[in-house]
Amino acid sequence: MMEVLVQPDESPGPVGEGSERGVEEPEGKRPPNTGARLWGRVRSKLLRQKLDPQAVQTKNWHMDVIEMNGIKVEFSMKFTSRDMSLKRTPSKKQTGVFGVKISVVTKRERSKVPYIVRQCIEEVEKRGIEEVGIYRISGVATDIQALKAVFDANNKDILVMLSDMDINAIAGTLKLYFRELPEPLLTDRLYPAFMEGIALSDPAAKENCMMHLLRSLPDPNLITFLFLLEHLKRVAEKEPINKMSLHNLATVFGPTLLRPSEGESKAHLTLASDIWSHDVMAQVQVLLYYLQHPPISFTELKRNTLYFSTDV
Repeated sequence: MMEVLVQPDESPGPVGEGSERGVEEPEGKRPPNTGARLWGRVRSKLLRQKLDPQAVQTKNWHMDVIEMNGIKVEFSMKFTSRDMSLKRTPSKKQTGVFGVKISVVTKRERSKVPYIVRQCIEEVEKRGIEEVGIYRISGVATDIQALKAVFDANNKDILVMLSDMDINAIAGTLKLYFRELPEPLLTDRLYPAFMEGIALSDPAAKENCMMHLLRSLPDPNLITFLFLLEHLKRVAEKEPINKMSLHNLATVFGPTLLRPSEGESKAHLTLASDIWSHDVMAQVQVLLYYLQHPPISFTELKRNTLYFSTDV
């Protein structure tokens, strides 16, 4: 699996993670949503790129241009392997929220779910839940970095900034927060067990295993995961409008919430790329399993006496 990096230029009017270079508008009114449609076309073109093995190894930028309704987007792109683009690095930060253990953040805030998670989700549900491609369409990189800085500094203007910010940037900030956690929300330790559990063919055994794994998570991780889970279900309820199904949301969030540890990642470097693809599909299936599951209560989960017999 490959990730696409869009290189911004110095032109005004950024679109997504790339940048938009304006030209003279034709006479008459420009069709609505031109910017969003144009960025969607850019993303579609990027995702359709077919690279041979030699091209994957190159560090060169590939230049391209897309035009629509009087707007021209010039962008550069290059490809990096998934293990490098999603690599997590240990953090020694004691302040801020990005790159800090979720248990540290919730203890400091005296909250069950990190403030950044609650506020981003609240804003998405307030004015972005019907946005087409919410969580799939990238926000402007500079906006996301600005929000990151504000949350890290615990700035008093956070709520004002959130209310004025493009909703895709807020969704992107939430994804970035989970991506930059020192370890995935579902933890390094339980990763192999999640991979084994989702592969079970017997429904009853799978149910016992997958619920037991949730009970095995640290409380801050579990409560935050269940909070996010219910939010994503509400987003999917608006699928006829926002085009984001449970599977689409699992594809976006699965590899972010559940990834192999650093040691396992290094071991995978010597394996074929189809192994990575298999891992990604399993990560997506794990999240999809929980998204399709009836509502999961933290209290009931902890009170449940069913235990999976295999140690995790």
